[in-house]
Amino acid sequence: MTDSRDRSLSERLADDEALGWRLQLAYAGLHPDSTAALLDAHGAEGAVARVQAARSGSTRAAEAAAVPAMARVAALAASGMTLQFRGDPGYPPHLAELPGAPDVLFVRGSWPSGPAVAVVGTRRCTAYGRNLATAYGHTIADAGWVLVSGLARGIDGAAHCGTVAASGKGVAVLGCGLDVAYPREHASLRDELLAGGGAVVSEYPPGTPPEAWRFPPRNRIISGSSQAVVVVEAAVKGGALITATLALDQGVPVFATPGDVGKAAAAGCNLLIRDGAHPVLDPADLVAELELILGPVAKKPKVAADEFPWEGITIDRMASSRGLGVAEAAATLARAESAGAVVRRGDRFYPTVDEAR
Repeated sequence: MTDSRDRSLSERLADDEALGWRLQLAYAGLHPDSTAALLDAHGAEGAVARVQAARSGSTRAAEAAAVPAMARVAALAASGMTLQFRGDPGYPPHLAELPGAPDVLFVRGSWPSGPAVAVVGTRRCTAYGRNLATAYGHTIADAGWVLVSGLARGIDGAAHCGTVAASGKGVAVLGCGLDVAYPREHASLRDELLAGGGAVVSEYPPGTPPEAWRFPPRNRIISGSSQAVVVVEAAVKGGALITATLALDQGVPVFATPGDVGKAAAAGCNLLIRDGAHPVLDPADLVAELELILGPVAKKPKVAADEFPWEGITIDRMASSRGLGVAEAAATLARAESAGAVVRRGDRFYPTVDEAR
């Protein structure tokens, strides 16, 4: 039998009518729960019929589902998108086994092979969290693992930046169509991920806007396609905690970075650790923990020296901890900043792997 990866989409659609109905249903852009329920109850052809009759979804969904699948092939090819149907060899195997997994994934780039680690967190992160997420992304890439995240502002974007800076491979899972730049300021980061041999993935068809209700379901793709999930900073509500909860339900190990109990950005991670998540303190600690799951890396990743703490340090704190005068401590930090070893935010200096966008 010819591998589906070696055949064009038009050939596959011509040989398998059911694939066409599945693609037409995917273009309806319904909530993933609705799509799964329709498929379970009516099969692909019956589900499309119900959407076209506007008994499920909306008029816009009905119009989109009415377009024959074969008519979509040229536009998909021109945009550089490919499809992964659930059951295809290239579809993430663990994700495929999960109830409610996407029936169709739209993909740009190549989904990298090898162990995958998700790094997620709040959009409203602190400077400490942003720097640590960048370091995690860098370290994961250095270890030869694949970084999976959501390309969102804050922790997600910082982790992707670390991966790109280390010339690693990453996967960004979007809550909109792949031809929609969201957030807009991460369009170049998306392109760098693709140029580095990574992928951008969505279960939503091209043109789908970034509506708020579309983002929580994409978290099951992030966790379901990863062998571990790392939460850097998270509030008690939000996408990062959803991803962690889904990971636990899916049997995926969850790690979390502890933080200041007085800060909202750390509350979610602290609760995860209280409830049994594995605490990780810095990039070296993360690698040590992940090696227990993913196996030892051939070459230990380079991580920033312990000279400057990840939580940042003030001039006064450096002076007192090292027995220096204030002027000498200030000069030391100034030299480190000039050398690119630290970055200053307010009155604190943070170690830098690469500055997150």
